[in-house]
Amino acid sequence: MRSHRKYLWFDTPSRRDYINITPDVERELRDSGIREGLCLVNAMHITASVYINDDEPGLLADYDRWLEELAPHEPLSRYRHNNTGEDNGDAHLKRQIMGREVVVAVTDGKLDLGPWEQIFYGEFDGRRRKRVMVKIIGE
Repeated sequence: MRSHRKYLWFDTPSRRDYINITPDVERELRDSGIREGLCLVNAMHITASVYINDDEPGLLADYDRWLEELAPHEPLSRYRHNNTGEDNGDAHLKRQIMGREVVVAVTDGKLDLGPWEQIFYGEFDGRRRKRVMVKIIGE
């Protein structure tokens, strides 16, 4: 069994963003040379997410609105976490809802995604450098 690991780095200019990282993950799969196995894509920060869904602008706007309704950024006093001097209590909750990671099967050297499925990096406390790990194992 072989393995391949790579970090993808992001520095989003806004607090929240949704970035389609499927091409980046596909590039890492090609570079790995692995034809059959599993691909883990993992947000390495507790205020960011990796998830799979459709890359449709209306859906991305819906996610952003829905998450902000569930866990609004303001008022900052709403979150006990912010009593530590942070202002990102909402981002922790948004990450919990959207998830930490995805695992995708690798079949015949390709990500075995369903129709319309794409891999996204969700940022909920941006404006600083963060990373995503891509770990591919197999033969």
